[in-house]
Amino acid sequence: LRIGHGFDIHKMVPFEEAGQPVVIGGVVIDHVDQKWTDKDGKYAENPGDIYETQLGVLAHSDGDVIYHSLVDAIFGALTLPDIGQVFQDTDPRWKGCDSAKFMEHAYDVMKYYGYRIGNIDVTLILERPKVAGFKPRMKENIVKLLHTTEGRVNIKARTHEKVDSVGELRSLSCHVVMTLEKVVGNDADL
Repeated sequence: LRIGHGFDIHKMVPFEEAGQPVVIGGVVIDHVDQKWTDKDGKYAENPGDIYETQLGVLAHSDGDVIYHSLVDAIFGALTLPDIGQVFQDTDPRWKGCDSAKFMEHAYDVMKYYGYRIGNIDVTLILERPKVAGFKPRMKENIVKLLHTTEGRVNIKARTHEKVDSVGELRSLSCHVVMTLEKVVGNDADL
């Protein structure tokens, strides 16, 4: 049995600056315009004013905080380098990349070392947009990409009680704790 922890955080900014939508767990999070705190006064009249906008994630890849946290948890459980060392944000190959590719690679590495998912516990932290209606599709994507079952994956979402950059809609983050089980004998196909 091995235990891994993953964490990721990305800035949320107006869509026109990000150039890409909010993607979480492989799902594009469609949402109404949000009241975003313009800390620098780039979009609103004064710094700190509220600016209503569609949000996007500022990242080198698609900025999927769940997938990035899962990959880091797998690598961590296997005592391997972190996601930033494997998929460097200075490498043009990963610009705008669908993070499902990172998940596929992490699964292949996990399988190579002879492990499978024991349990995944995801805690997604963002004030808005609300994601409750998207969680079933996120779970389905994780189950498919990591070749596991629904009973081994849990996704929770919570706000940050309007505290700091997460609470002001200027970022979103995710923690993942997981266990990996050694595959033995006839269990190889499970």
